Amino acid sequence: MQPGNTTITPEFGPPSSDSFQKLLLRISDAAARGTSADSLIQLFCRATRDFFQVNGVYFWQVASPDELVGAEADGLLAERFRGARLKADESAVAMEAVRSRRTVFVNDVDPHRYPMAAAFQARSMMAAPLVVSNEVIGAAAFLHDADANFFNEDLAAKATILAGQLGSLLEATRLTQASREEHRRVEILAEVAHALHGTPDVSAVIEALADRIRVLLRTRLVCVLLRQEGPFQLRAVAAETPQFANSIRARHDRRALRFSADLAGRAVAAGEPITVSIDPESHAFGDIVPSGMLIAAPFRTSRTQGAILIYPRQEGTFSSEEKSLVSVIAGFGAVAIANAELYGTARAHAQELHQLLEISSELGSIGKLDQFMQAIVVRAADFLGFEFSFVGLMQRSAFHVRWATVKGKPSRVDHILPEGVATRTLAAKEVFWADEASKIVGADLEFIAKLPIRQIVAVPLLGSDGQILGMFGVLDRLDRKGISEEDIRRARVLAGQVAIALELTRNLDLSEQHRQGAEALMGLALEVGKLLHLPDFAKSFAARAADITGARGVALALSQDGVLETIVLQGPTRVVCHDRSLLRRFSQALTKLLLERSEDIVRASATELLGSEFTSALGWTDCTLV
Repeated sequence: MQPGNTTITPEFGPPSSDSFQKLLLRISDAAARGTSADSLIQLFCRATRDFFQVNGVYFWQVASPDELVGAEADGLLAERFRGARLKADESAVAMEAVRSRRTVFVNDVDPHRYPMAAAFQARSMMAAPLVVSNEVIGAAAFLHDADANFFNEDLAAKATILAGQLGSLLEATRLTQASREEHRRVEILAEVAHALHGTPDVSAVIEALADRIRVLLRTRLVCVLLRQEGPFQLRAVAAETPQFANSIRARHDRRALRFSADLAGRAVAAGEPITVSIDPESHAFGDIVPSGMLIAAPFRTSRTQGAILIYPRQEGTFSSEEKSLVSVIAGFGAVAIANAELYGTARAHAQELHQLLEISSELGSIGKLDQFMQAIVVRAADFLGFEFSFVGLMQRSAFHVRWATVKGKPSRVDHILPEGVATRTLAAKEVFWADEASKIVGADLEFIAKLPIRQIVAVPLLGSDGQILGMFGVLDRLDRKGISEEDIRRARVLAGQVAIALELTRNLDLSEQHRQGAEALMGLALEVGKLLHLPDFAKSFAARAADITGARGVALALSQDGVLETIVLQGPTRVVCHDRSLLRRFSQALTKLLLERSEDIVRASATELLGSEFTSALGWTDCTLV
């Protein structure tokens, strides 16, 4: 071949020598030992440089159909070669070999035609393409800087064989690594499925999910965010070390949470994994997490929305295959979280049923209405997780609150719920609730300020005939969260149990009152026949009347010669009053009242009927006049 000419060799070269066979075996043995692709290319460059006795060997890698990138070199200007780029329209021996898919050698290199070869001081050049499955994956270039007529057909044939062998070994190495990686991923996927299956705790599922994804994708950091009714919250952090994880949690302030929540919201809205390029300036972990591609993979259950954030890794961007793999694992996680939520719900319902059975058993064993109501207010607050509770009965078309808890202890109160949206809702047999009690239309602001009340859930108590027996309410959640649908559901369930027990207790209480009344009437009938003296008769009659009605105090006045005279006057302790002045004033008050009221039976507060003088002296609150 004349100097400066370019020659394309035939596909097959002459038989190889012993040294050539040893070189082939050496490279094959290295590949058989599991040498990595990079190390195999390094060996190729070093060994072929010795074999061909050239000044430099260079390995080009195909980056795209239009570009080669310098991957590895040995010899002259090797450091300068690594990372160099060669475009398809540039004149170079390596590019000619790639385009022709044949080994090309050029002696007496023309520096104007091959500027890159001239820059590397080449006098002679040879390049052999690496063709695998009819696709060029790279090229090996050989350089001599002294002999202008160094390369020949024999060397070109040997270079063709060596390049073919290297291409096959690199492909085999790639397939082996891909197989190992696939096997590793299958094992991790199986481990993920096994770890997530049967885990009853949502937090444990989320922690396992984050940790397995971090290991699978070889990244430093994975975070999981969840939300149910409110904003996204950080629920799990998987990092290389516990110290790194703690550092991430400590740094997850408002800025970091806002950044993460925004990504999670975008992924949930998209309904599929999204990728975002981030830099250190865009988030709070810039000094410990490299810039690059972040994957946000969404998942959802019937109650929860969430996203897995896989932060960039040092070894490069995530592939489309890895992105799909994250989507599959997120699906596993969604199923596992849904199962854990169902388990938690079932366990909570079982515990709730057990508590309801205990409450029903306890309330069913109480025969006294007052004791029954005291038990209700304590149990209701504890069962529903609220700070205060109260119970009222329907009396005279109004809800009269009689019992409440104060600092966890039952206490008698006397408060009528004012007419408003709350009472109208209860009268319609619906649950009334509010997160800001002070903003309720028609609310008793004085009563609210006295406790003070923030939240309220009030439930009507319905009898077996559908009539409203009363109501119970709870105030202010202990955990300070908003009132949820679950709170209302549990309040309804408890109201059903309380109403049954209340109706039974009231019936028992009324039955006992009727029994006592019957006994009192019988006793009165027997005593009437025995007592002929008026004062004794009046005293006995008043006492029996109090027993029949369950009153704590009683008064009896008779009209003699048109003048009303009080014969018996007793306070709440049934102590007979002998104060003549008080008896006279009481008779005068009754006389005045009878002139003003014409009803057969008058019910009202003692103050309204008799005035504050008598209510304070006798200790009366309510009064019935017959």
